[in-house]
Amino acid sequence: MSGRRGKTSGSLVKHKRSHSASGNKSYEYDVCKKRFTYSGNLMKHRTTHARDKPYECDVCQKRFRQSGNLVSHRRTHTGEKPYECDVCKKRFGQSNNLKYHKNTHTGYKPYECDVCKKRFTQSGNLVNHRRTHTGEKPYECDVCKKRFTHSCNLVNHRRTHTRDKPYQCDVCKKRFTESGTLVKHRRTHTGEKPYECDICNVRFSQSATLTAHKRTHTRDKPYQCDVCKGRFSHSASFVYHKKTHTGQKPYECDVCKKRFIGSGTLMKHKRTHTGNKPYECDVCNAKFAHSRDMVLHKRKHTEKKPYECDICKKRFAQKSSVTHHKKQHLLCNTCSREIVQPQDLNEHFFVFEHDGKCSCSKCDKRFINFMKLVQHIARQHGNDGNYQCSLCQELESTQPTGVGYVCCVCDVVFVVLGELEDHMATHDTMSAHD
Repeated sequence: MSGRRGKTSGSLVKHKRSHSASGNKSYEYDVCKKRFTYSGNLMKHRTTHARDKPYECDVCQKRFRQSGNLVSHRRTHTGEKPYECDVCKKRFGQSNNLKYHKNTHTGYKPYECDVCKKRFTQSGNLVNHRRTHTGEKPYECDVCKKRFTHSCNLVNHRRTHTRDKPYQCDVCKKRFTESGTLVKHRRTHTGEKPYECDICNVRFSQSATLTAHKRTHTRDKPYQCDVCKGRFSHSASFVYHKKTHTGQKPYECDVCKKRFIGSGTLMKHKRTHTGNKPYECDVCNAKFAHSRDMVLHKRKHTEKKPYECDICKKRFAQKSSVTHHKKQHLLCNTCSREIVQPQDLNEHFFVFEHDGKCSCSKCDKRFINFMKLVQHIARQHGNDGNYQCSLCQELESTQPTGVGYVCCVCDVVFVVLGELEDHMATHDTMSAHD
């Protein structure tokens, strides 16, 4: 025996059970069949089961183990945000979120990934991030068996089966499956853009959009496709791209049965059937089906032109406009040929201005220097080694002789073709001084 003394007879009885062979675990939970020595332990264990969450939200029916969690959750419906950041005055519904937010001001990120060294403000975010390396997806949908990295993604996914959208915008009555999506949507009405780029001062309504935008400055593309090795700045673009390889189009229009890769694309498509235009310009009241169209339209009022032609410096409101405009620069006014790159256009103009000495005697194509002529002859007319040099008018060969490659200007012989090409460039230099 242990020699332990109990304060009461009841305590002694409980203690003796710990020494019994079976442990005398007379309390069994009917869900998992786990047994307990004391009824109190059974009651505590019951709350660990997801199906036994005694506190239910009267708006969306989500259940919680603790009343405090329910109180915090209700704020996602009411919009109440009692916690304010004393640095930027941003408000939060939960004290924990405020605590983590403050780390964005201090830069404090105590949790580091041991694979890629990326750092996080919360341990939970690190746990979730690690799954991007391991590929672990522990959460499975019991309807379609699709698996997810995070439990919240599974919860949101299940609503695609039930079509449950418990979160409603009080302005346009649009409904959402996630409270976070509703918060972001509300900013399309208020115009709030709390996130500012510290490089160019452009503001954004979402922190993720700011993060993605900053990569346009750093040119960072952390997401790589394992099929085609293409790299992407945004995870959403990466996920969307991967479906182009698999041919997967999981979203179907219930009107015309057309299928789409992304749910957002399906949503936009449906407006072609309904005629719904939820985005309104606050200047002229013009309405638009897509938020992007409204943003572009508003630039007509503000005269904001963020896109610049790198050839003539003219500015445009839309990226597509500057792309179309640049094609006007890339048209040769002599032969109307469209040139793909600006540097190629300069080369093309020089050919017309040149005196024509570097022309091919087989096809009359002209070149800006002898090296390009030699390369052309070797690639396009390799079957016939005899050519009329337009400079010396003598029949020579650019094909390898018994000892090497012969210069058609001065008869110098080279063992390596590349050395001949370098040599021909010296003739081009001398010709330029003649």
